[in-house]
Amino acid sequence: MSRTGYFQYNMRTVVHSAVGGIVRLPSLFDGLGGKRVLLVSDQGLKSVGIVDQIVRVFENNPCGTTAQLVGVFDGITPDAGSKTVNACLAYAREVAADAILAVGGGSVLDAAKGVKYCLHHNLTDIKAAIPAGIKLDMWPAIQPMDIPHIAVPTTAGTGAEVSAAAVFYNEELGIKINLAVPFIDADIAVLDANLTVGLPNFLTASTGMDALTHALEGVCSPAANHFTDAHAFLAAQLIEENLPKAVANGKDIDARHTMLQASTMAIDAFINALGAIPVHNCAHAFGGLYHVPHGDANAALLPVVIELLPEFYLPNAERLAKALNLQPQGTPEETLEKVVHRLRYLQQQIGCHTNFSKWGVKAEDMEKILVAISSDPTYMFYPIPQDRMIKIAEAMIG
Repeated sequence: MSRTGYFQYNMRTVVHSAVGGIVRLPSLFDGLGGKRVLLVSDQGLKSVGIVDQIVRVFENNPCGTTAQLVGVFDGITPDAGSKTVNACLAYAREVAADAILAVGGGSVLDAAKGVKYCLHHNLTDIKAAIPAGIKLDMWPAIQPMDIPHIAVPTTAGTGAEVSAAAVFYNEELGIKINLAVPFIDADIAVLDANLTVGLPNFLTASTGMDALTHALEGVCSPAANHFTDAHAFLAAQLIEENLPKAVANGKDIDARHTMLQASTMAIDAFINALGAIPVHNCAHAFGGLYHVPHGDANAALLPVVIELLPEFYLPNAERLAKALNLQPQGTPEETLEKVVHRLRYLQQQIGCHTNFSKWGVKAEDMEKILVAISSDPTYMFYPIPQDRMIKIAEAMIG
């Protein structure tokens, strides 16, 4: 943890948090100056009626706002495939959209960021923006993008509604590509727990573990500071308390609303303390190779990576225990063992995946797995020793 070194802390997105808060969307776009709004979502949310619910908010808007919905693109695929991002981009130009409303999970929210970036830079292909696997830009080289942008998460997991980073799947290369650029984050995030009530248990579990991973990797980052700690610790503690409740009773609106807030805080800590993130490093690799959903990947990997990289996690054992509402016990080794035990118990409580057997991970793919882990851009933050990569892979094979 950095206590005296230089750090930069940023959370540009304004958060509006209220059950039923989506009714304010038209007036919020008015305030941002958006007049022709494109709704970006996916087929799953279309099928359960959430897309139509958002459309009705604009159709039945009693406030006389000028913002209008000019199009709906509901074709975003899992992993935010670059082909669908490009298709959405083309549609945005076709309907002359001047504002973006993203409603969905991480893939949808990230796809909207890609569309926004390409519109601002007059690109037609998101892959052209990220030729080397990762695109990192900094202010002041990058200035605000004059495209009103609101994000409405329907899962409490990725926190993509407030992060200035996005991950896409490059179908041609078969890898995850990363865009980390100031001002691609939404101007406003609307946290409305009503939109998460119908989320199935398995998605509640995996997305919640994704949020917990963000919080805990924020706690352990060498770039952590008091600002990021404020969000990382509270987010992890709230998730530890409320994720089992949200899985046990999906209609527990208090647990759902708390999880949304914790997810947003967790990604804020994660991004602002971005450094060594070995769990995400492995998750990206397995996601790219086998299309393991990101939440499921983090859910299974979290206790395994912590247990198998003691040289990295032992200095943070007491901090991890505090983040999980545990009392440190004995030596750092004993405390870390308690942390791993608590995470495994949480996996049992919520019924999430503990390995990747469902996705056909095979022992004979070991060389490809090692290459995928060591080739991911986040590997440069903390090069995982090869013998440990092998043990992590063996645990995930199941």
